[in-house]
Parts: sequence; C-alpha cells; structure tokens
Amino acid sequence: MQYEIGVAVLTGISVSALGGAGLVAVKARNEARRARERALPGAEGQDVIADRGAHAPRFVGAVQKVGEAVGAKRASGGLAQQLARAGYFRPSAPAVYLGTKMLLFAVGLVVFGLVAGSLNLSLALRIALVGFGSLMLFFLPNVVVGIRRDRRKAEIQRHLPDAIDLLEICVSAGMGLDTAWNSVAADIRRVSTTLADEMELTNLEISLGATRATAMRNMSNRTGVEEISSLVALLVQSDRFGASIVDALRVFAKSMREMRTQRAEESAEKMAVKMLFPMVLFIFPTLLIVMVGPAAVEIFNVMIKK
Repeated sequence: MQYEIGVAVLTGISVSALGGAGLVAVKARNEARRARERALPGAEGQDVIADRGAHAPRFVGAVQKVGEAVGAKRASGGLAQQLARAGYFRPSAPAVYLGTKMLLFAVGLVVFGLVAGSLNLSLALRIALVGFGSLMLFFLPNVVVGIRRDRRKAEIQRHLPDAIDLLEICVSAGMGLDTAWNSVAADIRRVSTTLADEMELTNLEISLGATRATAMRNMSNRTGVEEISSLVALLVQSDRFGASIVDALRVFAKSMREMRTQRAEESAEKMAVKMLFPMVLFIFPTLLIVMVGPAAVEIFNVMIKK
C-alpha cells in the first residue's frame, strides 16, 4: 500500500513538473511573439499578424468586422494609444474593442428587454431598465481597459527606480548605455515582465535605426509614464552638454525613489478616508447591535411584562 502511494505521489510530482515546464516554455514563446509583432509592424510583423489572423477564432473575426463596420478605421489615434497603454498592441485592437462594445450593447438590449418584459413595471420603468442595463454593458470595456492601463502604469512606476539603479551600476562599470539598457531589461524581467518588454522594444527600435531619444519617447507614449519622459530629457541634455551620465542617472534614481516614497505616503493618508465608508456601513452597525442589542431585548421584555 505504501509503495503504491509513493508511486502515485512521484507520478503526480513528475506530471506537475513537466506541465510547469511546458507552461513556462509556452509563456516565453508567446512573449517573444508579442515582442516581434509590436516591434516589427512592417513586413515581418504583418506576416505574423496575418498568420495569427488566419487561425483566429471566428467569433473574434466577427467582432472585428462589426467594429470595422461602425467606424474603427476612422477612429482617432488616441483610441489605439489608450489600448496600447493597456497592453493591446495589435492593429485590429480598435476594431475588436468597438465591436465588443456594440455586441455587449445588443446583448444588453435583449437580456434586459426580456427581464423588463417579465416584470410588472410601467412602460417608463421598463425603458429605463433596458437603457441603463444596455449602457452599463456598453461601457464595460472602458472599465476593463482603464483598470488594465492603470495596473500596467503602476507596475512600471513601481519597478522603474530599480531599473534606473541597475542602469547606473552598469554604466558605472564601463558598459555602454545601449548595452546596459539591454542588460537591465533582461534582469528586470524577473520582477516585471511589462517593464522588461517595453525596455527590450526600445532597444530593438534603437538597433533598427531610431535615435535613443525617439525610441524612449515612443516608450513614454506607449506606457503613459511621465518619469520616462523626464529620463529622456535627462539623457538628451547629458549628451548635448557633455555631462556625466552616471551622475545624472544617480540623481534621477534618487529623485524617483523619493517620489515613490511620497506616493506611498499619499496612499497611506488616503487610507483613513477610504476606510470611513466600510466602517460606517459594516463595522459600526455590528458594534451597535452587540452593545445595544442585549439592553434593547431587556427593555422590550420589561415593557411586555407591564
């Protein structure tokens, strides 16, 4: 019996290890593919996207066609930029986004229309219920994209000071700025895949012929992080006036750590206000019931006896 249990345990561990290794390999391959699609929007990038589009689910293709029909091609560049900041970099992202909004709106009309029809409500309340539910589903993609965009931005802001520290150390050791940037991108991947992808894409743009300032400005536009724009201005001024890049990076990293500390202190100060509403709604009523409840029961019993 113990032998059979040992064999089962070892088999389970082996299967789990193989499955984990497979997941890691698939994740690395997907990350490399996404980096190629984002960095090479020309011939190779279009071939990759076209190949993926050929095997894309039909449902996604139908949603994309709906988005194109409602005017995705005429959508402003701001929509594509907002989707890119949320992590959606494919050229078809605006069409899929608009198509999803229209599909959810139609689903809301049908579902809430059936719900309103089954309830004994007036015509005005039924129309209000259908309109509110449909609009709620229509704006749901906005909420999802906004949450994802804020998470990516917060992750980059949280790990960027550490990346600047590593960059300053590498440059101080005698490495070139581009080589140091690539090395830091590989090291920072252990803690932040998002920041590592953006740094590698920036380095790839530089290797393809873009200037360092242009590539880093593109990174700032993709992420929406203001600190990267400050870093671009710092490096440009250092190159223009011949100042020490090491000293500039050291001062910039110190200022970013101070900003991160101030941001954490600000969040801590806001916590008292944020905790007020849960306390009023949940904690205070419970305490009131615990403290006043026994006395109220006794008073009620006394009044009944009289």
